[in-house]
Amino acid sequence: MSGKNEEEKIVAIFIIEVMGRPKKHLVETLENISKQIEEEKGVKIIQKKINEPTNVKDEKNLFTSFAEIEIEVRELAILTGLTFKYMPSHIEIVEPENIKLTNNSFSDLLSELTRRLHKYEELVKVMQFQMQKAEEDKK
Repeated sequence: MSGKNEEEKIVAIFIIEVMGRPKKHLVETLENISKQIEEEKGVKIIQKKINEPTNVKDEKNLFTSFAEIEIEVRELAILTGLTFKYMPSHIEIVEPENIKLTNNSFSDLLSELTRRLHKYEELVKVMQFQMQKAEEDKK
């Protein structure tokens, strides 16, 4: 698959986990996330299952839940973008069994990966600076 071949598709399952309170909020959050994924350009949701929230072990009013969202995309770049945007805890590519990439498609994916990592690194540096400044202001 070249990543741009309109004849082929990629089917994948995302497991997206959330933790918090109240229980109802977790289900609403997972519903909203699945709705956002479905609204992404080039994405089709095949099926989804949102699991009932359960108590976090040794925590009184803290809950966890997860959604299994099976999606279909036409490009590996779309799947990569979704992965960074929604940060699933697990991804399973269901089909195709083999994915072929051109060097240009692979270069595009690596460039996007690098761009996003630089963005996250920049955010971390800004946060570190702000924390350091806050500590200095306390003194």
